Amino acid sequence: MERILENKVAIITGANQGLGFEIARQYVEAGATLTICARNGKLLNQARTELLRLAGPNQQIRALTADVSQENDVKAVIEATLETFGRVDILVNNAGVYGPKGMVEEIDWQEWIRAIEINLYGSILMCRAVLPHFKMRGSGKIVQLSGGGATSPLPRLSAYAASKAAIIRFVETLAEEVREQGIDVNAIAPGPLNTRMLEEVLKAGPERVGRLFYERSLKQKQSGGAPLEKGAALAVFLGSSLSDGITGKLINAIWDPWPLLREHLDELTTTDIYNLRRIVPKDRGKTWGNDQ
Repeated sequence: MERILENKVAIITGANQGLGFEIARQYVEAGATLTICARNGKLLNQARTELLRLAGPNQQIRALTADVSQENDVKAVIEATLETFGRVDILVNNAGVYGPKGMVEEIDWQEWIRAIEINLYGSILMCRAVLPHFKMRGSGKIVQLSGGGATSPLPRLSAYAASKAAIIRFVETLAEEVREQGIDVNAIAPGPLNTRMLEEVLKAGPERVGRLFYERSLKQKQSGGAPLEKGAALAVFLGSSLSDGITGKLINAIWDPWPLLREHLDELTTTDIYNLRRIVPKDRGKTWGNDQ
């Protein structure tokens, strides 16, 4: 891999397995120094050991056990990174959970809240903590992982769907707040991944996640799903100078032509392409309601 993140310092949350680890691996191969964090300290240390094998002599990997939904943990991650490396250039918010599975009136309400705390509040807390440093430097990259819940309904996974939709609108809003400070904020839809979250769905069964979603997940497992490498490669791109000026977008790692987006920067900054929006009748070729 071209070392397009040479001398950059990145924080990657939820980096001890799955997509988060693959992002960390590609960041190391691209030349970055890392702080990785997650709740499971044992898996996190194993991940650090593997990443160190790939790191060059000038790269460092720091692993910190942390819960991104806890403000004190978040502050500790940012402060430790600044103390160790002197700066932060990139934040990758990858940590996330599906949360409870089932009809909204039947699931455990505390589990529902917990999913919102991790997926939504956790990402916002990380942004809040790193933004003062980014603003002081006049630059920075925030890369937010999203999912299918952001763009379409997910019955029986309401906490996940609600949190993912909310975090995308937060990304779009934050991007406008910090546009003039040289900070780019974008989100990634990595595609259907065969990770531990897929195994959670299959283990829950059709009674809890619904027959349609269960069968779709079963087919996904059999087909292999979307490659983790695609989502990670997009995370590298969005963390690098190759994406400078691209901000406030939700980009699909599989379907969107993201390596070419710099060629369309003027169009991207003046349109709602790759944004969440309300569909009106004329968008679907209907004549009713067009006078509104």
